[in-house]
Amino acid sequence: MNTPAPLHLISSMATQRLLAELIAAPERTPGGADVRLEAVGGVDAARRVAAGEAFDLVVLGAGALDKLIAGGHVLVGSRVDLVRSATAVAVPAGAPHPDIGSAEAVRAAVLAAPSVGYSTGPSGVALAALFARWGIADAVQAKLVTPPPGTPVGQLVARGEVALGFQQLSELMHLPGIDVLGVLPPAIEITTVFSGGVAASSRRPEAARALLADLAAPWTAALKRANGMNPA
Repeated sequence: MNTPAPLHLISSMATQRLLAELIAAPERTPGGADVRLEAVGGVDAARRVAAGEAFDLVVLGAGALDKLIAGGHVLVGSRVDLVRSATAVAVPAGAPHPDIGSAEAVRAAVLAAPSVGYSTGPSGVALAALFARWGIADAVQAKLVTPPPGTPVGQLVARGEVALGFQQLSELMHLPGIDVLGVLPPAIEITTVFSGGVAASSRRPEAARALLADLAAPWTAALKRANGMNPA
């Protein structure tokens, strides 16, 4: 009997490590499908799905996934919210640690930093809106360093190309060469929901739905927290 091909799951970089650990976890439902995980920048992942490339599952920020559902690229009714991911702040290892305990402190740190970095993903969009509300968008733009999709902001921070970097905690917490100052304070917190859906191009939609149910099951909570996220 022929063995089914692995389910092809595409995700953004923010959930790569978590999904790899969940897929490999012994707690997964016995007999669950094999999975091939591909992680790229979220913008690139959404573009490829929208272009009709064949996948079984898609895990992206909820807003990006909803756009794919609206466009007919992900099945209506298949969205499953998996995690809530907070945005954190980092500086190069050994650099002075600015205060980020309040909105005013973060604003002052951003203005004082010689360079600022954030991603092209949901957290970067939210930060751009925040800086605009603060009236400092032009000042930040003059010193903004944005990595190409798929490259963590933390890598630029570690290389000294960015003095103050913002990105999902899950993408910063395991990188060497940086000090993570913590997540943004409650008044300006930026939390992204990452959701999964069944790709319209999937030839095994029921197996894909079963995998999504597994990825949202109660047993996944500890692994999600260990990766800097909370169950959705």
